[in-house]
Amino acid sequence: MNAPLHREIPAGLLDADRALADVSSKWDGDIVRQLTDYIAIPAKSPGFDKEWAEHGYLETVLRNAAEWVEAQKVEGLTLEIVRLEGRTPVLFFEVPATGTSMTDTVLMYGHLDKQPEFTGWRKDLGPWTPKYENGLLYGRGGADDGYAVYASIAAVQALKAQGAAHPRIVGLIETCEESGSYDLLPYVDALRTRLGNVALVICLDSGAGNYDQLWLTTSLRGLAGGTLKVEILTEGVHSGDASGLVPSSFRIMRQVLDRLEDSKTGRLLPASFHCEVPPDRLAQAQATAAILGEEVYKRFPWAHWDCGGSTAFALPTTTDPVEALINRTWKPTLSVTGAEGFPALKDAGNVLRPYTAFKLSLRLPPLVDAAMVMAELKTLLEDNAPYQAKVTFDGNGAATGWNAPTMVPWFERALNAASQAHFGAPCGYIGQGGTIPLMNMLSEGFPKAQMMVCGVLGPKSNAHGPNEFLHVPYAKKLTAAVAEVIAALPATATAEAAAAA
Repeated sequence: MNAPLHREIPAGLLDADRALADVSSKWDGDIVRQLTDYIAIPAKSPGFDKEWAEHGYLETVLRNAAEWVEAQKVEGLTLEIVRLEGRTPVLFFEVPATGTSMTDTVLMYGHLDKQPEFTGWRKDLGPWTPKYENGLLYGRGGADDGYAVYASIAAVQALKAQGAAHPRIVGLIETCEESGSYDLLPYVDALRTRLGNVALVICLDSGAGNYDQLWLTTSLRGLAGGTLKVEILTEGVHSGDASGLVPSSFRIMRQVLDRLEDSKTGRLLPASFHCEVPPDRLAQAQATAAILGEEVYKRFPWAHWDCGGSTAFALPTTTDPVEALINRTWKPTLSVTGAEGFPALKDAGNVLRPYTAFKLSLRLPPLVDAAMVMAELKTLLEDNAPYQAKVTFDGNGAATGWNAPTMVPWFERALNAASQAHFGAPCGYIGQGGTIPLMNMLSEGFPKAQMMVCGVLGPKSNAHGPNEFLHVPYAKKLTAAVAEVIAALPATATAEAAAAA
């Protein structure tokens, strides 16, 4: 692995205006149309579509992306769909280095699988019915993260159009990310020798604090999830006959969850699920809070109602912007994302239900080991059940979070130069509450690589929920910024070599 480079980035690597014009033309003339077609395909992740292979939707979006990449005729680009038995396929492409003797590689990552439909879409929208309106492309998966492969190639094309030197570039596009990327590590192992010496990872699967500057993700939370089930009867019985004698499975569920979470504050009780916030991340949260202010929490679609002529809104856990940023990036939290054992309201008679099951999703601080949490969670929830009820916790996947490596000077300068060139503002730094399992794998496998983790999921973009949208004007600028940062890597290497001569 080459040593990190520390030289000032030479000015004028790319004509920024031309780069933005080139990628904008590509987005307007082709990419928006490609993503419109992509959104219409219900390519749900295998965790939500057990018959994904039979349905063929993942295969369709992968082949469509591969055919589009090949049709771009990028000089030197080679591409293949890689398949391992019994696993979701990946797209792998390679572009050789130009104008430099560098042996380093830029790895570009994205995914094409999607979250399920969810409810609550605007009447004229839907998860599989794309609509382009005022620069926003609505529909499931466009922003999370179907655009990544298209934006990656557009960035490479912007480099080629200006004859800019660039390092070797490889792309890895998976179809299992929304299920925890459990299929990805075998592919990383299988492709490791072809990945090369990865000096820069570009992951376009993250968020943005606003749409006014480039945002670098500095950390990601981990994830531990599974189904918690409480069984007290073998069948439902008349509630008038049994209540007061047969304990409600829901009440037992509440008692079991009380072992995990303080319901008044939301704080998770096991000390091992927490970690200290590193001083540099706290300082960055303070700087980001100064930029975003109340938008940190006001960006969510809070429930509201009329209250005597004024509008009352539901409240967040805190209105302090710094605390809000830390809560959603460095604190463990519990969400119940699904339930079984309940009839629909219209079908709910006076019956004491035999069981209650919840799907639990725990977001973990970046430095907490997810496997440890899963093991402790099972013991905590199952042992010594109230009323000797049958309590089971079946985990469905875990991923340890990620804390970005320290930025070397060239990378920090490149980010700020790209952000200033295309947004007129410096790069912002923000932790994200979501999980990208690949990042921890890559940090372990390529410990000297710089990590450009960024994305288009800004305020109200609502990934995973209803009315998800891709902010196309921001995506164009992000694509151009990616090209700028890639161009900076060989230029920095050239400066370093000249200084050493």
